[in-house]
Amino acid sequence: MKLSVIGCGYLGAVHAAAMASIGHSVVGIDVDADKIALLNSGRAPFFEPGLTELLSEALATGNLRFSTDFADAAAAEVHFVAVGTPQSKDGLGADLRYVNSAVDALLPHVAPGDVIVGKSTVPVGTAEGLAERITPTGAILAWNPEFLREGFAVEDTLRPDRLVYGVGDGAERAESVLDGVYHVALAADTPKIVTGYATAELVKVSANAFLATKISFINAMAEISEVTGADVTALADAIGMDARIGRRFLNAGVGFGGGCLPKDIRAFRARAEELGVGRSVAFLGEVDAINLRRRDRVVDLTTALLDGDVAGRKIAVLGIAFKPNSDDIRDSPALDIASRLAALGADVVATDPEAIENARRMEPDLTFGTVEEALTDADIVLLLTEWKDFTGIDPVWAASLVKTPLIIDGRNALPHTQWIDALWEYHGLGRR
Repeated sequence: MKLSVIGCGYLGAVHAAAMASIGHSVVGIDVDADKIALLNSGRAPFFEPGLTELLSEALATGNLRFSTDFADAAAAEVHFVAVGTPQSKDGLGADLRYVNSAVDALLPHVAPGDVIVGKSTVPVGTAEGLAERITPTGAILAWNPEFLREGFAVEDTLRPDRLVYGVGDGAERAESVLDGVYHVALAADTPKIVTGYATAELVKVSANAFLATKISFINAMAEISEVTGADVTALADAIGMDARIGRRFLNAGVGFGGGCLPKDIRAFRARAEELGVGRSVAFLGEVDAINLRRRDRVVDLTTALLDGDVAGRKIAVLGIAFKPNSDDIRDSPALDIASRLAALGADVVATDPEAIENARRMEPDLTFGTVEEALTDADIVLLLTEWKDFTGIDPVWAASLVKTPLIIDGRNALPHTQWIDALWEYHGLGRR
């Protein structure tokens, strides 16, 4: 099939490459000429395991190309809209300018019977409004939310755990066309749910709201554990054995970040208020607050362990990305903590396998270096992103570099008994 993908950021670039890899003819379109040049050369503008290889293979087959010209979408019969929906600068709601401008630029190039497929995460009700603008062209709108996990996006696109189609007028054609797009996944018995626009829009934001709630719940238990002497990791293990609860996303630490969960739960709250049902998701305000308090906890604990003043003390920060296997620093707890400690006068040296360049552009006054440079003569070490590069560090080697063998495990990810045996003073979050 001939596909266009409008927006070649994280979502769009992965989707375009994955669809081309299974045999579709794909053109990816973006207004950023530098990004397009990079993608056409087979290089990703961000770090995602397996994406560079997928891009190179797809480009070599001739099934994939990238362009800045929306007219190049005219040959396609299916058009995926995969642009960002960041948090509005003047409120909690989602900024839909990029979605609206993408659709406006695409409409002159669509033909009757074409299917425009929204993949961006949008407030419920957005698709209905877009459909009113699209229908006069004879094209059909469907909504097909994405469920990508950064660090596993290629796998999640090629082998999704479910497919959701939100359809309206022209539902039969939209479903048939999407079945053709996802024929490989459907042949592998991937579950498919066909529903209306509103449900499809809610699937993604409600899933993110649930995951955020689960993470903040265990971090709330960490707050209680810290004042009672309980061990939140053992607590999570115990309650996670209940099949109704499950162990995943019950890891206490510095909390969630990135370009999805924080802004999505805030936009969900804002949209609910607009609909007059703000009380239904009012709890998400506390979910957000608990999450942000974990950053405060690390700053406060670091200050307390350094005798009440971090000024002039060297702090090694291991991890800057919001999660491992990513260079994404959007709303990163790690970068936020590092920046706040530096603002208090600490000599912060941060390191990360992939995110340093992105972090340097956002926080040019921070100091970045290698693991060894960060650890050398450090008064305290903070593990804030659980890269294997860091969780596998030899604590004896690390102790030989630092000034004081003192560590805060902000992800409860280290083999703590090994660090204690190596004579480190170890502090987990919510752990004895």
